[in-house]
Amino acid sequence: MTVQIAPSILSADFANLARDLGRISEADWAHVDVMDNHFVPNLTVGLPVVEALVKASPLPVDAHLMIADPDRWAPGYAEAGAASVTFHVEAAAAPIRTARAIRAAGARVGMALKPATPIEGYEDLLGELDLLLLMTVEPGFGGQPFLDLVLPKIRRARAAIAGRGADVWLQVDGGVSAQTIERCAEAGADVFVAGSAVYGAPDPDRMVGELRALAEQASARAWWQQAGQRPDQE
Repeated sequence: MTVQIAPSILSADFANLARDLGRISEADWAHVDVMDNHFVPNLTVGLPVVEALVKASPLPVDAHLMIADPDRWAPGYAEAGAASVTFHVEAAAAPIRTARAIRAAGARVGMALKPATPIEGYEDLLGELDLLLLMTVEPGFGGQPFLDLVLPKIRRARAAIAGRGADVWLQVDGGVSAQTIERCAEAGADVFVAGSAVYGAPDPDRMVGELRALAEQASARAWWQQAGQRPDQE
């Protein structure tokens, strides 16, 4: 699978977002964290700002909704032009209906799980998704340390995707850096959200390239790239 890098603008300069979007031209996506101070203890941007970012961004916008009642609000982000819209299953009352509404509005569909939310019980939803996001920190604030305890869940998620023959990207978000991205790729992730690691670097675009190279090297030797191999056969 192709490695994709999605820098999070949560770590960018909010007073100069258009400029900072131009500093990640080598990335695949611009990841936008929408937080409502209800589902998570932080408040960032909402629908009007995302709509403006879509118009200003040279990259497709990957909207990660850390909000209450995504069943009501998520389709609007697709209608606003976000190319990918991810909602949290913990906040959704009707995840299948919400996923189909997002797709009907023209966006790729993502579903996110907090670190403590198991993948087990949600495998049957994979056929409704384009992307599965596993949080590798508690959602809410950037700059948190990576939680190694999520690595086994990444492996199980990759095995579940492969077992169903699903065409689903596996995204990780939280604490992704040059020190952690290889472990994520080896476990099964192929889309990587990195905020502080990218925007904290002197040259964000160069860091995007470095992260991509590390992930590509790690995924090339990973268990999930070997036909018929299970995560317990490494």
